Amino acid sequence: MEAQPDYSRGETGYAHARVDAHSSAFAESFGALLLAEKAIDELALQRSQRAARQSGERFDHVLTKLGLVSEADLCAHLGKFLRIPQLDASELPLEPPLRDVIPEKFIRANGLLPLAVQGDRLVLAVTDPLELEPVEALAYSSGYRIELRLATPAQFEKAWSSLYGAKQEVALVDNDLRANDASEFDLQRLRDIANEAPVVRRVNQIVADAIEARASDIHIEPSLEAVQVRYRIDGALRTAETLPPGLKAAIASRIKIMARLDIAERRLPQDGRIKLAIRGVDIDFRVSTLPTAHGESIVLRILDRSQIALDFDKLGFETQTTAQLRKVMKNPNGIVLVTGPTGSGKTTTLYTALKELTTPDVKVFTVEDPIEYQLASVNQVQVQPAIGLDFPNTLRAILRQDPDIIMIGEIRDAETAKIAIQSSLTGHLVFSTLHTNNAASSITRLIDMGVENYLIASTVKAVLAQRLVRRLCPHCAAPLETRAQIRAQFAGERFAAGVERLSSPKGCPHCRDLGYSGRSTIAELLIMDEKMQRLVCEGASEATLEAAAREAGMTTMYQCGMSKAWRGETSIEEVARVTRMD
Repeated sequence: MEAQPDYSRGETGYAHARVDAHSSAFAESFGALLLAEKAIDELALQRSQRAARQSGERFDHVLTKLGLVSEADLCAHLGKFLRIPQLDASELPLEPPLRDVIPEKFIRANGLLPLAVQGDRLVLAVTDPLELEPVEALAYSSGYRIELRLATPAQFEKAWSSLYGAKQEVALVDNDLRANDASEFDLQRLRDIANEAPVVRRVNQIVADAIEARASDIHIEPSLEAVQVRYRIDGALRTAETLPPGLKAAIASRIKIMARLDIAERRLPQDGRIKLAIRGVDIDFRVSTLPTAHGESIVLRILDRSQIALDFDKLGFETQTTAQLRKVMKNPNGIVLVTGPTGSGKTTTLYTALKELTTPDVKVFTVEDPIEYQLASVNQVQVQPAIGLDFPNTLRAILRQDPDIIMIGEIRDAETAKIAIQSSLTGHLVFSTLHTNNAASSITRLIDMGVENYLIASTVKAVLAQRLVRRLCPHCAAPLETRAQIRAQFAGERFAAGVERLSSPKGCPHCRDLGYSGRSTIAELLIMDEKMQRLVCEGASEATLEAAAREAGMTTMYQCGMSKAWRGETSIEEVARVTRMD
């Protein structure tokens, strides 16, 4: 790969330091760097280069539009390719430099952010380092030599709003005061306030920041002193920003309009959906509002199909567990249960199983509340209890549709459990979920629901219990200081196999100083063999069932997690957190 000009020196005037972003040479050389950095694979590279040639669009723009590379990753790789330093949060000024010299409209329209004046140099953050005409124009008009920093669009929006958005903040507060004064019947007034530019821009920024951070949920929580915006990233909540309390009504109204909810109703909970195209990828948001003492609490669940890998290996399942699960999935009938708390990846696991089982010669139905992701060649039904379309009624109707495989979103009551049992007895393979702490407790949960022991023993083929642990960031994970003691402590355990790479989280720009990036599945699979069937029929306790499963070779979630920690995939603290063990 040929050497690229060093933009960070700011000594060429940029007139002679250009890269033709539309050229095939750029697509090839930058693509080679992405391939070397393992940001994309060969197939994705060929696909994006072909799309760039056919559409005439820039190669880097095509990458984000196809959802192959996130804006943050693209920024990092472009910075390395062009040798432009990344914008660091410590470089953001308290007040914008040269505010009276550089028009706000110009820097806003061109994605430029002046950071500091250092002698005859102006440190400038840019969002597009391949479009240098605005930079040259600024250098010419201001008389300063330019030193570049590279910022993601999300970084730019947040910084620009902080430095130049004071007027907008006043307008937002004013909007909210008017929204609070609006009566329930003054719908047009509420709509006008929620559709004004400052409100729209603020809500769009909250959503864009969440997508950039790879968040799974957005929490907007009003209190007496402020409106707190938090993102759930890799299962952990993190405060993103704190807004003035006067913004709650305007922001709530805007989100309600986007989700097609009743903006005048503030006394009752509401649920809705939003569909947006971000980076060329359709992303669904499930919206929930709840009245609280100081306003409406809003949660947006982000359903990004491009981030979901319906593959057992990519989800982090151990090879042995995957092999056993696939063997169970070959049964022509019976029940396979997946259990764990909310947010533990149960639905994704079931979708992965259905994806493998869905072929032209089988008919597959799902009954869900709600439908999270649409699957090809699968008949998915959304339950609506308000009109009588609940789980039991839907299942009875599905059984008249000649199904081969049925997925029940959740077994919530005795009636649903009994219909699932009957479905399996009449030759159907049934998948479903339960909310229990481990695999063995799922058996006792079904018994508590009123299902007969002998029916459980004859129909349940396997129970998979799972959790999600955060993966250590590969860029900053540090060797564990006490690894020698831990190595000695766990040397005799089954998970202590292979090369030991015990590590701990540290934090870096790649992981937003969290120390973790992404999540992996830890699981335990209880197989209903003959001995287990006999114990269930005899009414054995949960502890007895678990002991028998471990004796038969079941790897517990704790052991599975510790195997990942031993290999350096996660930390011991993370395993202890999700398995509640010290």
